[in-house]
Amino acid sequence: MSNEISIRCADDFAMGCYRAEPVGATSGVVVIIQEIFGVNTHIREVADGYAKSGYTAYAPKLFDRIGTDIELGYTESDMAKGIDLAFNKLELAQVISDVQATVNQIVANGEEKIGLVGFCFGGLISWLSAAQVSGLSAVIGYYGGGIAGHLDQSPRCAAMLHFGELDAHIPLSDVEKIKQANPGLPVHVYAADHGFNCDHRSSYDASAAELARSRSLDFFAQQLGGDA
Repeated sequence: MSNEISIRCADDFAMGCYRAEPVGATSGVVVIIQEIFGVNTHIREVADGYAKSGYTAYAPKLFDRIGTDIELGYTESDMAKGIDLAFNKLELAQVISDVQATVNQIVANGEEKIGLVGFCFGGLISWLSAAQVSGLSAVIGYYGGGIAGHLDQSPRCAAMLHFGELDAHIPLSDVEKIKQANPGLPVHVYAADHGFNCDHRSSYDASAAELARSRSLDFFAQQLGGDA
């Protein structure tokens, strides 16, 4: 079951959010952080997938600060627009504040075990959220570009990262820097490209996506409880 809800942010801004709920008892809550393409069909499908695995999933519409319900596809023009929106139109501090507002609202609803997973732009936000957002028990980042530039911050909760060794946006030297700065952090590298989890993109890699999903579900089950 899915629906649209509103997140009340720190400055009283009403941010949209896609919520997907499991049938039956929930194993916990997972916040889904979008790519540069907004909360589009793929991100809703990711949320739906976590709901099918027993989690209540929330995908806050971080682009609502710029315009309501912005959804992009995966063409070159969409890519250029998404990069502009995510990295020029948004302020990272505001994004983290809005993620915190999302977590706060979930906590206010009585939830105690909250995970967060982000993709691409959301992978970077996942890393920053692990360091700055209170109330999180576990965070997972997929191919987050720019993490190597924020190694002055480290996770305050359990964290895991996924990268593709064919990713031209994130050199393996950056992945090594992340590993060296965070001994013991689970960092998985796949023989895949950037965006390997998204079956709407030409870079989709089914085997890498399935393995990463399995590892992510196991990680959340360990950190949040439940059998997913």
